[in-house]
Amino acid sequence: MSIATAFEIVLAAVVLGLATWTIAVRETYPATVGFVAYGLLVALIWVRLDAVDVALTEAAIGGGLGGVVLLGAAARLRDAEAVTSERPGQVVRLSAAILCSLTAAALGIAILLLPDPAPSLALAVVSNAGATGLANPVTNVLMAFRGMDTMLEKVVLLLAIVGVWSLASDGAWGGRPGPRHEADPDGVLAFLARLLPPAGIVVGVYMLWTGADHPGGAFQGGAVLASMWLLAIMAGLTDTPPVSSRGLRVVLMAGPGLFLLVGLGGLFFASAFLAFPDEFAKPLILGIEIAMISTIAATLALLLAGPPERSPR
Repeated sequence: MSIATAFEIVLAAVVLGLATWTIAVRETYPATVGFVAYGLLVALIWVRLDAVDVALTEAAIGGGLGGVVLLGAAARLRDAEAVTSERPGQVVRLSAAILCSLTAAALGIAILLLPDPAPSLALAVVSNAGATGLANPVTNVLMAFRGMDTMLEKVVLLLAIVGVWSLASDGAWGGRPGPRHEADPDGVLAFLARLLPPAGIVVGVYMLWTGADHPGGAFQGGAVLASMWLLAIMAGLTDTPPVSSRGLRVVLMAGPGLFLLVGLGGLFFASAFLAFPDEFAKPLILGIEIAMISTIAATLALLLAGPPERSPR
């Protein structure tokens, strides 16, 4: 047995064990920590499968921003857990276990029944990859072959932030999301908030730019930028902008707005909606990606900040 195979077996065993522990543990906070660790290990599995783009997204969302959301929710639920003794009964636990087992078995059977070789559009993608001028096949698929899906994903993010803002009370509408954070100016959090964001911004922009030809892209870069912004907010170095800010709304609309505008241009200058003229495909896609990274970073950070709670001033 090779070292690589042994490592993969150990990694699979750790992931399965951690997943089981995360489900079985009773307290919310340890389960959340286990889920974050699980997301990071799954990202490592994607790397072993040569799906680096998926690994970057999993690490940024599953182990990063998603973990922050769950940790915040767990912190708010900690006091409620201390005063309640209600636990699911044996019937509920058994039913959940049976349902999960049946779902896992159905997925396993579906995978085993797939034809060999499985039907794929990979050959069509590879044969037409040169039309965009991008060497990264994932970016090619997302921006050219599945452009409608990618655009609608950004619209969903925009609708999500509108939904979160709509939870604000009448008195806080138009104000700043979340509480005003204060941290020890000489503490570790403030130190990290001054040290990491400059490097994080460079990494985020690099992930955007290299995504044209190598693993990366606007979503991964935007998640990194959102993390750096949230770090500065939690350290009290900056504050969330008021949701009534015109500049903020322009940033939130930049990604889906430019994507839609370029898509409509395809009706007049190319063959169809969301089609790119061959000679301008790469600059148009890069322009959309640049607009999307700002939208993604702002949206993800503000989703975590929550609904407006304070006046704009």
